[in-house]
Amino acid sequence: MIVYNVTINVDADVAEEWLRWMKEVHIPDVMATGLFLDNRIMRILAEEEGGLSYAIQYTCADMATYERYKEQHAPRLQAETQKRYSGRFAAFRTLLEVVHTA
Repeated sequence: MIVYNVTINVDADVAEEWLRWMKEVHIPDVMATGLFLDNRIMRILAEEEGGLSYAIQYTCADMATYERYKEQHAPRLQAETQKRYSGRFAAFRTLLEVVHTA
């Protein structure tokens, strides 16, 4: 299993509206690709000056599935976020491989 982790710091003054948009629009759009098995949003419990930080995680079956998402869907979905919140957030992405669950 592969976990696609997106860590985002969003400006405090738009954080509530951004979180609602993520839950109601963006994440459902990502899941509608049919490539991810599940998702979750976690707030990072660290004080950030001027913003709030979140980790959004999506799980997919394997790297080939993630690569299909990256090539076929990610540019469009990331552009939508950029258009809506340009200059109001910073994001970085990490791929994780699940090696054990209990």
